[in-house]
Amino acid sequence: MDEEFGKDITPILAGWDYKPDEVSVRKIIGLDGRVKIQMRLPMGLIQMEIEGRPDGQRPQNYESWLEYYEARYKENPENFSLDPDDCARLRDEAVMYYQRYLSLFTLRDFERVMRDTLRNLRVLDFVKAHADDTGDRLSLEQYRPYLIMMYTRAAAHHYLDRQLRGKALNEVRKGIAAIEEFFGEIGREELAARSPELNVLRQLETEIKEQIPEAKIEDLRAAMQEAVANEDYERAAQLRDEIRRIETKSG
Repeated sequence: MDEEFGKDITPILAGWDYKPDEVSVRKIIGLDGRVKIQMRLPMGLIQMEIEGRPDGQRPQNYESWLEYYEARYKENPENFSLDPDDCARLRDEAVMYYQRYLSLFTLRDFERVMRDTLRNLRVLDFVKAHADDTGDRLSLEQYRPYLIMMYTRAAAHHYLDRQLRGKALNEVRKGIAAIEEFFGEIGREELAARSPELNVLRQLETEIKEQIPEAKIEDLRAAMQEAVANEDYERAAQLRDEIRRIETKSG
C-alpha cells in the first residue's frame, strides 16, 4: 500500500494530551467554516458535526437512519418492521449521538444535549415498537435510565444557568420518577436502590433544594415530624429553629 504524505495528525494533537479520567473535547472551526466538535481519544481523535448526524452523512438523503425509517413507517405503518440489519444501523448511529451528547455536556451546551438525548430515546422507543426480533426489541432498553439521567441533568443545568431553580428541581424530580417507572415496568423495582443514574439525580436534587428555601423547609418539616413521631424532641426543636432561621432569612 502506497504511503500518503501530509496526512499526519501529530500537529493537530500537539499540546492536547489524552486524559483517561476525563472527557477531553473542544470546539473548532472546520475548513467549511462551520463549528465542529473534536473528542480526544487514546490514539487520536474523532471529529463530529454539531448539527445533523455527527459524521455529516445523510443516509438515503435523510438526516439520519432514524428519520429514514420513521418516514418509511409513516408511508406504510401496517406492514412496517425493522429487521436485524435495520436495528444494527440504528444502534451504530445511536453510538455517534452518544459520543456527541457526552462531548456537548462537557462543553456545557445543554440545549443540544437535550436534543440528542431525546433523539436517542426516540430510537429506543422506535426499535422496541417495530423490531422483528425480540432480542433487538430489548437490546437498547438497558440504556434508557442513562439517557433519562443525561437528559435530566442537561435540562436541570440549562435552568440553573438561568437562575430558574424551581424548574430545574421539577426536571430532576420528573427524571427520577421516569427511571423508577422504568424499573417498575420491567418488574425490577429492586434495581432502583442501587441505580447509579438515580443516585446521581437524587444528589442533584439535594444540591438544588439547598438553593431553594421553600424546598429546604419542606424537607426540614418532614424531618421534624419524623423526630416528633420518634419522641426525639431535642432534634425536633433543632429542626424547628432551623426552619425559623431560613424563613427569617428569606423574608
